[in-house]
Amino acid sequence: MTGSAHLGRLGLTLGTAAVLTVGLATGAHGATGNLRYFSAAGQELTITNPPDNVCINLQFRARLLVNETNKVVSYYFGVNCTNFTGNLDPGRTVSSQNPFSVRFNV
Repeated sequence: MTGSAHLGRLGLTLGTAAVLTVGLATGAHGATGNLRYFSAAGQELTITNPPDNVCINLQFRARLLVNETNKVVSYYFGVNCTNFTGNLDPGRTVSSQNPFSVRFNV
């Protein structure tokens, strides 16, 4: 191969890598802040800076769900984001809905 062909392929490879890196970095943004949840017995767990559009199964049914993030969170009665129950705006709290999974909306 000629030198110019090698340079062309190198440029294409580097350009593709840059596009993929930027694309992955911008697609990985999530909510900023904490989602706190409490069991009926009062145990508290926190999810910090959760990703967007990823279903998160909680470790137990949440008796109280506190959205301290900058994004809306959808909560579901079932695992794997099944049986949609409702949406919780930033800075809001919901109790007695007993979700088992959540997903932050884009």
